[in-house]
Amino acid sequence: MTPRTAPRRADKWRSLSALIAAEFLAMSLWFSASAVVPQLSLEWELSGAQKAWMTMSVQLGFVVGALASAVLNLADRVSSHKLFAACALLGALLNALIPALGPPAQSVSAIIALRFATGVVLAGVYPPGMKLAASWSKADRGLAIGLLVGALTLGSALPHLLNAVPLFGTGGTGGAAGMPPWRTVLFAASGLAALGAGIVAVAVRPGPHAASAAPFDARYALRALADKPVRFANLGYLGHMWELYAMWTWVPLFLIASYEVSGRSVAGARLAGFATIGAGALGCVLAGLLADRLGRTTITIASLVVSGTCCLVAGAFFDHPTALTVICVVWGFAVVADSAQFSAAVSELSDPRYLGTALTMQTSLGFLLTLVTIQLVPPLVERLGWSGVFPLLAAGPVVGAISMLRLRALPEATKMAGGRR
Repeated sequence: MTPRTAPRRADKWRSLSALIAAEFLAMSLWFSASAVVPQLSLEWELSGAQKAWMTMSVQLGFVVGALASAVLNLADRVSSHKLFAACALLGALLNALIPALGPPAQSVSAIIALRFATGVVLAGVYPPGMKLAASWSKADRGLAIGLLVGALTLGSALPHLLNAVPLFGTGGTGGAAGMPPWRTVLFAASGLAALGAGIVAVAVRPGPHAASAAPFDARYALRALADKPVRFANLGYLGHMWELYAMWTWVPLFLIASYEVSGRSVAGARLAGFATIGAGALGCVLAGLLADRLGRTTITIASLVVSGTCCLVAGAFFDHPTALTVICVVWGFAVVADSAQFSAAVSELSDPRYLGTALTMQTSLGFLLTLVTIQLVPPLVERLGWSGVFPLLAAGPVVGAISMLRLRALPEATKMAGGRR
């Protein structure tokens, strides 16, 4: 390594490390309310639909924010690090309003509205974060975005850990037996997100592969979907998203139900829920390393096959919590391992001037689809039981795998992963 290239490499990994840390901290907002649903249910007697809306409101807010950002080309017209920092800080403030006001000052509807608003601003965190990661990488783009999505995954799992390990004491208003007070968990998540905003503001800048600011073009959001290679990459992503957030939302509660029926520790079930989601961080990093060497479609198809198989078999082990935990951890590892590679593929197949818009459009469609599957699970559990629900999620991996096979057959696929498809 020459003296000229050494500083560039050091700058790259310094910026990427700061970005990864900030993504991890900021994304703790996503499931902060979902993680404390057991405590909130005691305080408000939440219905199944209201429990679902604790997560769905964030998803819907993200979709609205992402679509607005895509139409306005916001991620390509505003400096990504400034957009990330401002939105992470605003998200922290919105999330903190929930425990700051709390009942009786707020109704369940008001909490859901704040969760929606948090989702809107998180659309200014995740896609710009991917664009920043892409700006620092080319040959190893799958790894760079994989590390970022791994941080997102671990950050999303963090509230479950905060709720499982009573670092701040247990009991208190709104606390269920053996669980921390829900207000403390939400305040902690907001504090972490604010710290992430500060890290990005101080330590992260766009890298050498960043394109110059794009002119406003509201039509590009739709033109990106008309391109066949990008469309197949997005269809693969949609198949992945059909499964992902329904799994992340309901498997922790599925594990709690399994442990309770078997007379096992509920605290153990909450740790198993954290491990299930957290395992995806390792999956993202490993998939990123392999995809840059073996190809995007190869790794995404393999991940979809493994996660789809877990969809089919997990319910059969409801009465065997130890085996179920192992299956769920494998599922958590595979279910998000491919996520970064769909985004990396879009970044390689799209017009680089509108990379932020293309990634924002991709994520908005994916998160819109998650609203369907998250809402489907509670009524199906009532009718079919836990064992009959998850096989329905396997339709997503099937569609996703077929789409990536079709992308693999196109000549444009050689643009991905240095020609490794």
